[in-house]
Amino acid sequence: MPHLRPRAPQERLPRQTFPQAETQDTRARRPQPWNMACPEHPGSPGWTGPVTQCAAKTKQEAPTSDPDLPSPGPREHSGAHPSPSSNSSMTTRELQEYWKKEKCRWKHVKLLFEIASARIEERKVSKFVMYQIVVIQTGSFDSNKAVLDRRYSDFERLHKSLLKTFREEMEDVVFPRKRLTGNFSEEMICERKLELKEYLGLLYALRCVRRSREFADFLTRPELREAFGCLRAGQYARALELLVRVVPLQEKLTAHCPTAAVPALCAMLVCHRDLERPAEAFAAGERALRCLQAREGHRYYAPLLDAMIRLAYVLGKDFVSLQGRLEESQLRKPTHRGFTLKELTVREYLS
Repeated sequence: MPHLRPRAPQERLPRQTFPQAETQDTRARRPQPWNMACPEHPGSPGWTGPVTQCAAKTKQEAPTSDPDLPSPGPREHSGAHPSPSSNSSMTTRELQEYWKKEKCRWKHVKLLFEIASARIEERKVSKFVMYQIVVIQTGSFDSNKAVLDRRYSDFERLHKSLLKTFREEMEDVVFPRKRLTGNFSEEMICERKLELKEYLGLLYALRCVRRSREFADFLTRPELREAFGCLRAGQYARALELLVRVVPLQEKLTAHCPTAAVPALCAMLVCHRDLERPAEAFAAGERALRCLQAREGHRYYAPLLDAMIRLAYVLGKDFVSLQGRLEESQLRKPTHRGFTLKELTVREYLS
């Protein structure tokens, strides 16, 4: 038998691997090079962690102001009325009231004039028609509508006064012409009511006219003169009744010049104080102080602060801060003791 030679063991070759077709799940599980060092990928070298990441997103995406709150007003208001800071101690209600006042301040005030009624008045030597004017603020409910009486001669006097300054601007404004007969007929009075309403609307449409002293005096001066006359006579209740009616209208007409309403507001303070209503007097004084912001040189500023300090002491309010404001004002601009608040108010509207 032939000798059988043992077979040498065969070397095992390494198994050759072939690439498998990638499925969608395999591709999703495979780490991608673009997110290996991404700060948003957990475990990557640049990952900042959930706390830092959320804080960064919040800082970047948070709006500068609540969309439900009014946006900052015009540039001329910035700085004069600063908004509350993040460290403000204002309560939610106080903050809502703040933004409500700011929104009203930025909102353009528009007035609507109506001739509500007319009546014939007979005096000993004259007979005339008195027209009742109602002034309301448009765009929102106005609880402080003004009601005042004027006769045709008052309108005529206003027109002549305005023509001296604004003749070119008023070239398209037609004033209702005077008639010699039929002035007291019902038809004529109805026609005149419409003409005077249109005339007031045309005047108010002219910015230079509606901001003029003549226009504001026509609508407020008779009532203010009567109110200050009652104050000088010691008839505080009657003076206060007139002031409560006319001051809201004066504030609307002089929104571009808030200090114009300061004497009337201070007169309200004096009337309330002399009628032993310190809380109402203090509220009127606060309105006057807001009108005098950054106007320490105004003649009413120091007497008003002095009166407010005394009222705050009686009411148990913070009078120290008011006293500090008065002392700082005196340090910046030293002045000798002048008139008291009452002495100033009784001198108004003497001419």
